[in-house]
Order: sequence, then structure tokens, then C-alpha cells
Amino acid sequence: MPDSFIHPDFLLHTSIGRRLFHEVAEHLPIIDYHTHLPPGDAASNRNFDDLFAIWLEGDHYKWRAMRANGIDERLITGQASPHEKFLAWAATVPMTLRNPLYHWTHLELARYFDIYELLDEESAESIWQRANVRLARPDFSAHAIFERMNVEVVCSTDDPTDSLDAHATCRGLKTLVLPTFRPDKGLLIGDRPAWNAWVDALSARSGVRIDAFEDFLEALRARHDFFHELGGRLSDHGLSYCPAAEATDAELAAIFAKARSGGEITALEAEKFATRVLLEVGRWNTEKGWTLQLHIGAQRNNNTRQFNAIGRDTGYDSIGDWPQAERLGWFLDRLDRDGALPRTVLYNLNPADNYVFGAMIGNFQDGKTAGKIQLGSGWWFLDQKEGIEWQINALSNLGLLSRFVGMLTDSRSFLSYPRHEYFRRILCEMLGRDVERGELPNDWKMLSKLVEGVSYRNAKEFFRFS
Repeated sequence: MPDSFIHPDFLLHTSIGRRLFHEVAEHLPIIDYHTHLPPGDAASNRNFDDLFAIWLEGDHYKWRAMRANGIDERLITGQASPHEKFLAWAATVPMTLRNPLYHWTHLELARYFDIYELLDEESAESIWQRANVRLARPDFSAHAIFERMNVEVVCSTDDPTDSLDAHATCRGLKTLVLPTFRPDKGLLIGDRPAWNAWVDALSARSGVRIDAFEDFLEALRARHDFFHELGGRLSDHGLSYCPAAEATDAELAAIFAKARSGGEITALEAEKFATRVLLEVGRWNTEKGWTLQLHIGAQRNNNTRQFNAIGRDTGYDSIGDWPQAERLGWFLDRLDRDGALPRTVLYNLNPADNYVFGAMIGNFQDGKTAGKIQLGSGWWFLDQKEGIEWQINALSNLGLLSRFVGMLTDSRSFLSYPRHEYFRRILCEMLGRDVERGELPNDWKMLSKLVEGVSYRNAKEFFRFS
């Protein structure tokens, strides 16, 4: 290996940290239990045309950095060629020093393409050519990438109206490619035209005629059942804050009927509707042994001009600052009172709320399932070194790090698997520092068990994929 910025002990500064990573964490399989990978790419065993297609297509992390660097939108999401867009990204990379993109970029070039040069305007053309030669090989197809990176499980994120044909095609792969039930569009009853179109699609996909609220729940449950048949074991919900407004059946029937007829829906009515739907999904999860994932705290689509021009999920979301504790506590307690609280992972986006979430999970551990309620890994704006350390510290101080289910990519790119390596290096170094300071015992058996658990084994046991 060349003398490189990405060297074998990257991020590892202690002898214990280096040993924990190289002897325990480095070669463990990956369980990527939350991603946005297109399942069709796995089903078709896609070979990617070039480095843009596998690396920049859909990556709003990079898009934000490019905009901050003064790159024109034509070279980001516009009509420029893939080659031009890659060159624009290469020109941006040197400007990302101290941004996690700098680490991820060079880890990915090294792990997939054996390229240890720094990416910049001078090296861009050579790196483009060499990477594209690799990508043209059969051993760089989607399935080959899973095998190369030792990926045991991939969970995509799927709307209940999706056919899941791609997941059916993926059955029998060495890597399990499983759907995750994400009914977010079904909660947005205030956006009546889009919501009504979605309800029509749900009716068509489920085969259930939807005339009333109870029909809506029947159709949604039918899709939940179908996801289970194809190996789905998780639901996922992206929320600004947890809805916590209970309503009677009569109220919900009236809200549903008004929305279907095009009437105005108040914010309170929308929250009542979302509350009941999420509670029902939580109960279905408990019945089937699924895990509930709540991604909480994103303030989405802040830039109206760009939303109208290029749509959602294009890099104009940020951290929100809503009060979280009371609503979240109510929601978890409401399921718990009915004996219907499933295994749950709470992902917090606002670092100011790490201790709020970390304390909340302790209220609902049941003394039967180890780590039943999880403080999820650093998410989105927090899946970088500092954010990972904050999450680990909060969990360590308020709960049991040893029961943590570890990292995920949350990514749309097949090149993102080094994020697991990145996380494992950070974890091992944190433990190594504690040992060197005399704050943890230098007990190899205990430390290696913790690292193995957090890096792999806990997720395997917790999610119960099969």
C-alpha cells in the first residue's frame, strides 16, 4: 500500500484502539439495516456506467458541498454530462477539509478502487479513467460489491404502494435484500391532492376498496403483511416530532372523509390522523416481531425556490429544533400501556436532544429484551466523527453501549460501505483512549466482546432477520 492519508491506522492513535479494530472489528460482516439503496439495482445486479453513476447520482451530501463551493446547479443536478459533474466534484473535494466528505471520499476510493491519491482537479481525470475501468468489470456489479464489502443484510426503504418485485427477485442472494415499510406519504393528510392520489395507489396495490378510515387501515395492514412475506422486519418513519394527539374513531372517520372530499385539514386534525396510523403500525410490528424505527427532527424542504425547481430530497433539509420529550414519551407510553410497544430504534437529528432521547429510552426497557429501546446511531448531519462520538457518549452515560446495534449507511450509494469501517475505527479509538487514561480496564475479553457486539452481533440478534 502506498504511503497515504488513508493508511491502515487511520483514526487509530492508541495501541488498544488499533488492536481492537484490526483484530476484532475490521473483518466482521456488515448488517446495513437502514439504507436508501434502490432495490432495483440489486435485483438487476447493476453494473454502473461510470464513477458519477455509482458515486454522485442522488448524493445530496455532495450536492450541498458543491453548492457551498459555488458550483452551478447545471453541474450538480442539471444537464451537464456525468464527466463534467465528476470534475466539478473533484474541484470541490480539496475545499471539504474537516468535512466528513473528505474522509469518506478517500476511504471509498481506496477500498473500492485501490486509489490512494488525493482527489483534486489535477488528479481527477486519471482517477476518473482508472475507476471507470474497474467499474466495467463483472466483479463490480451490485452483487459483487455486496460480497466484496462482506454485506450480510441490506434493508431498503420502501413505500407501501411499491410492488416489491425487486425484493422478490433478490430472494436467494447471498446478501439478504429486505424491504422496510415506510408509510410517510400516507400520514401527510394535509397535502390533500398528493395524499388522495397516494390513497388511490394504496387501494390499487392492496386490492382493498378505500371508502372510509377503517378501509384505509385494512389496506395499509394488507401491505404490512405483504412486506412480512418478503422478509420485511422493520418499519421506518421520518418525523419532525412524534405525533401525540389521540382521537376517537368517530373523529378519525370524519377527518378521513373530509380529506377524501378535498376539505381543509387543520394541523391538529393532521396530527390526530398521524398519531392513530403510527400507533396501529406499532401494534402490527409487535404482533409480527418487527422493529419500529423513528427518524426524528429533520426540517425538510427549506428552500421553496429550489423545491419548486428540482423537488424534494435534493439537499435543502436541515436540523429542526422542536420540543421532543413530551410527545415522544407520550407516544411510547401509549403503546406500552397496551402491551404493544415493539423493539424500537430512536434516531435523533438534533445533537442538543441526544440526552433527551438517551434518557427516554431507559423509561421503556422491559427487563426481557436486552436493549429493547435503542438510541440509534448518529444520523444524517450527525453521522460524522464528532456526531458519532456524541451519540456514543450520550448512550454510554445514560444506557448500555454494550447493547447498541451499531452503524448503518443511510445511503443511496453502493460505495458507502466504508462508513461502517469509519464508525468501527472511531468506536475502537474511543475505547482505546479510555483504557490509556485508566478509565476502563485493559481487559481484552471484555473490550473485544463489546466491539464485536456493537459492530455486528447485536444487530444480528436484535433485528432477527431470516
